[in-house]
Amino acid sequence: MMTYRERMLATLEGRPTDCIPFVPRLDLWYRANKYKGTLPDKYKNATLMQIVEDLDIGVHTVSADRSLYDDSLDIVDRALGIWRVHHKPHRPALKNIRRNITYQGDTTIVEYLTPHGNIRTKTVYDESMRKAGISLSHVSEHAIKSVDDFEAVGYIFENMDVYADYEGMERQKEEIGDRALLVGTANMGASAMHYIIHELMPYDLFFCEYYDNYDELVRLAERITPYFNKVVDIAANSPADIIQSGTNYDASITWPPFFEKHIMPNMIETADKLHAKGKFMLNHTDGENKGLLQYYVQGKLDIADSICPAPMTSQTLREIREAFDGKITIWGGIPSVSVLENSMSDYEFESYLDDLFLQMGKGDHLILSIADTAPPEMKFSRLERIARLAKEFGPVNS
Repeated sequence: MMTYRERMLATLEGRPTDCIPFVPRLDLWYRANKYKGTLPDKYKNATLMQIVEDLDIGVHTVSADRSLYDDSLDIVDRALGIWRVHHKPHRPALKNIRRNITYQGDTTIVEYLTPHGNIRTKTVYDESMRKAGISLSHVSEHAIKSVDDFEAVGYIFENMDVYADYEGMERQKEEIGDRALLVGTANMGASAMHYIIHELMPYDLFFCEYYDNYDELVRLAERITPYFNKVVDIAANSPADIIQSGTNYDASITWPPFFEKHIMPNMIETADKLHAKGKFMLNHTDGENKGLLQYYVQGKLDIADSICPAPMTSQTLREIREAFDGKITIWGGIPSVSVLENSMSDYEFESYLDDLFLQMGKGDHLILSIADTAPPEMKFSRLERIARLAKEFGPVNS
């Protein structure tokens, strides 16, 4: 019998496997239910790894636990898209910039003092987020409020050192053993322009600035690009098997012409760097992907993580697999609503699964997971059911 590491690697390379690997993301589900004391009775005192081993499923390593930091200062720059946690391969450090940090209950306010003006951000991490298992704070005030902030934000990123930090990843690799491939996160944006829309500005403001101050926005992206590239280079030399570089696309936000112009060229450049180091490139593609799938293929993407088909988006799993044509591995495929009793009855769940497994065809280039993540209210028996069906699917590509 293959180990999960062997099974996942063979899936990515299009080689035979003994079954479809089921590698669901359970960190939010576990944290939420552990915090509330609502884990299944059998697992009341179990670690997440013990649950995974008992279920005989793979370990999901795409989303690092953002609570694994050494000092509160490691997460104060979260509104700049920077948090320094154990499982990230890089560690950014500000230079030539002073910070004023204020805490007001669950809110953290950071003011960055630069020669070109001050930038203020606010992040919130409250009780509702803790109960939901969320480990990443919410940005309630973004760094950029108008074009007037571009110069100061550009200065901040031009004065950012980036250091390799592989110790936490080495420990994680030992912890997961043969139950997973190790994923390291580079940038949440797939390009500097995508980084701006994803991390530094509210969506509505970005759209306005894109049309009103396009040249200035392009210049800001150019100033952020050296930082972006440093992060990719460090990740490429890390112990990870897979590097995540780009998250949260959606046809209405990263619309197709924008994606083709401002994201895809950088995807290709990043993919070439990672492939030269023997690593796979993963993007977190959890939104409405209609009109974008062709660019994932052209962008040399290896893994489309958190692919979420109908009924949560407009495309079926079959349509997405046909568009990828064996060139991209789907990590996901099961919409989170299907494991919620208030969304599907047991009968509807079974019927949906029957149809979904037919859409998988021969099952190649598929790592099953609940997209985006197993929700805290998941009916646990449905997770167990999916795990059994994945094993019963039988050999793939044999």
